Amino acid sequence: MAARPRVFYRTSVGSVGIVGASGYSGAVCAALVASHPALDLAFATSDKAAGEPVAARLGLSNRCKIQFARHDEAEKLAGEVDAVLLAVSAEQAMELAPKLARKTRVVDLSGAFRLEAGAYPQWYGFDHGAKDELERAWYGLPELFGAPPESTRLVANPGCYATASLLAIAPLLRDGVADEGRVIVDGKSGVSGAGRRADEAYSFVELAENARAYKVGAHPHTPEIARHVRRYARGATKIVFTPHLVPLRRGLVVTAYLSAKPGATTESARAALDRAYASAPMVHVVPIERVTAHAAAGTPHALVGAHVTDDTIVAMCAIDNLLKGAGSQAIQNLNLWLGLDEPAGLEALPRFAP
Repeated sequence: MAARPRVFYRTSVGSVGIVGASGYSGAVCAALVASHPALDLAFATSDKAAGEPVAARLGLSNRCKIQFARHDEAEKLAGEVDAVLLAVSAEQAMELAPKLARKTRVVDLSGAFRLEAGAYPQWYGFDHGAKDELERAWYGLPELFGAPPESTRLVANPGCYATASLLAIAPLLRDGVADEGRVIVDGKSGVSGAGRRADEAYSFVELAENARAYKVGAHPHTPEIARHVRRYARGATKIVFTPHLVPLRRGLVVTAYLSAKPGATTESARAALDRAYASAPMVHVVPIERVTAHAAAGTPHALVGAHVTDDTIVAMCAIDNLLKGAGSQAIQNLNLWLGLDEPAGLEALPRFAP
């Protein structure tokens, strides 16, 4: 007897568009929406791939029948969907997000709505021209700041390094295990975090068997970490952050060094993390030796751990830079926004390329 075909049942509660769906983060978003049990992928834009079948280019199920639209069609298409995931550059997002947000909910994966307006010339190289939307945007790190309010129109999806850094250090500051003075953060990310680009610095010969720091003292996630960690610290916390590029396709590990308060122990540091994430389905507190890029890569989960030696707390977090650092976190925010279970569509992910 021939095997019966498997039947998949979907009950859609929301239609979603992806703007910038041919980049790494946008492609992951498209794959997550297309496989989500309660969301439908209504449109995807890419000037480079306009007119091409989305399923063929992104390796999606043949059930996805749409073709790529052009970016300049996004504003019109946004009026026909329940939400848009915006995966373009920060300067493009600053211009486009307010227009889309007048028509539907928007989750912006760029850095355009994460900082105060005055920080943008220094850290992003442009003056912010959408200050009202910037002030109203919700910073979407669910484990620390909760679900986006129903009335919100724009969610700023946190940066990958900022996500890992805040998950590692914020509970330690909030619970008084660590001192609020200076926090040193060392980050290491896979190459897909730089996006799709043809550049000598990102070629195989330059990257293989190599590791290097980049944007030292100038990475825009520095003020993002500092701004949002201060929501937990009693006083001003100075963040010293250095990112590194390592020869991995995906995966990100952050190691943070904090001054321990008198009496702090590994047990009390871990207890602070346990309290923070007791009901968080996507964050897992583990022994610090198990916080690895390999364990997090291809999953929507964050692994956090801490260890105290003398007067120093070493806190670590590992995530997939394209999932918890971008696409799956956007879906978490969207799930909560639409009243779905937080991990809906994320519990049994295939390992995406890259």
